Amino acid sequence: MIIKSSTTLRNDYNTISALAHEVEEPIYITKNGEGDLVVMSIEAFEKREQLLKLRSKIAIAEQSRLSGDTTITIEEARKRLEKKYNE
Repeated sequence: MIIKSSTTLRNDYNTISALAHEVEEPIYITKNGEGDLVVMSIEAFEKREQLLKLRSKIAIAEQSRLSGDTTITIEEARKRLEKKYNE
């Protein structure tokens, strides 16, 4: 976890920006010693959003499976994908 002060952000934005792109994880910004903001690169944010969406879809599919909804085998899924790909 990277923690920087708001003073560092204000006085040395370029360093914080470079760090955000380098580490590709959130940088916690404090104000008067307390947590205030989180800063991250756009690339890291978009990657994180995609991961959250994927996890949500997986959770919905798993819940559907557990509730007894109809499922298909891997072989059937592969056949359907191949058919779609070849169309």
